[in-house]
Amino acid sequence: MKKHVTLFVAGLFLCSLTGCSFFSVGKEPVLEKSFSVSDNQITIYSSAVTDTLNILLFSDTHLFAKDDREKPYEQYSKRMSGAYNVTKHYKTGGETTPSLVFLETVQVAREKKVDLLAMLGDIFSYPSEYAIEWADSILRDARLNYVYVAGNHDWHYEGMPGSSEDLRKTWIDKRLLPLYQGHNPLYYAVDVKGVRVLVIDNSTYEISAEQLAFFKEQARTGLPLLLMTHIPFYMPGRGVGYGCGHPDWNKAHDGGYRIERREPWPEEGHTATTMQFRDEILNTPNLLAVFSGHIHHQTLDVSKRNLPMFVGKPNFSGHYYDVTIMPMSVE
Repeated sequence: MKKHVTLFVAGLFLCSLTGCSFFSVGKEPVLEKSFSVSDNQITIYSSAVTDTLNILLFSDTHLFAKDDREKPYEQYSKRMSGAYNVTKHYKTGGETTPSLVFLETVQVAREKKVDLLAMLGDIFSYPSEYAIEWADSILRDARLNYVYVAGNHDWHYEGMPGSSEDLRKTWIDKRLLPLYQGHNPLYYAVDVKGVRVLVIDNSTYEISAEQLAFFKEQARTGLPLLLMTHIPFYMPGRGVGYGCGHPDWNKAHDGGYRIERREPWPEEGHTATTMQFRDEILNTPNLLAVFSGHIHHQTLDVSKRNLPMFVGKPNFSGHYYDVTIMPMSVE
């Protein structure tokens, strides 16, 4: 018995280093998967995957270009229009700009002939008509298969009256809509070589009942899933500003609403639906990984059920994730 316990503890230690999975929890089968990370390269192996696919994903480019059409909104865009004009490349340390790295990232995706390009929000520092049209034209010319989900800055004009939900709907409809290519902006799914990619907008920090129902419906298909959101989900040890689903997320802990000139987080904190959504993703056995942005730092959390949750560095620094999903043989 002592030998068996020793082997189990050793296995848990190996899991914490490399990523692994067990075959079942009780009678419920758990998808066998493992993953590895090296700089911006992620490889995920899954027993449910039958083909190899490559996804290039990024977030937080913070494009700010504008023309005369922006003049009526300059009182709302002034701070963010000067926030990331010149940035530093995360690899070379040299100066770059959001528009330059956006072009470079799209070009890398073309050269790699990726199966999917995923843009996970805050591609824009505010809903600049010129910047959105420019990015849309670049993507159209590239002829890439891509998905997009909004970040909290993509639709936010700082100081403009209105709730987060209303402002999001307004500027998605007025400016961002072409980037969704006909999909529902708040939630949709695309299939890529047998893997279903779920794109869900949590840029208000909250999840709606419709989004929760959509995710649960997709989970029941049994297909291997990937989840793309802008704001990462809270894991123990992460601060209240880290992501969606923190038990202390509320007005008392909102340190940014004044500088961002927006409504503060609610007094009562997250809705029960948002908290349930977080529980659902942590307990969905066919979910291979969760990818997010928002915090401008590279992080990795792994749940008790071996679900990796990746956050990338900001694309304005030239960063992107090169993700490969591969079959895993089951012995």
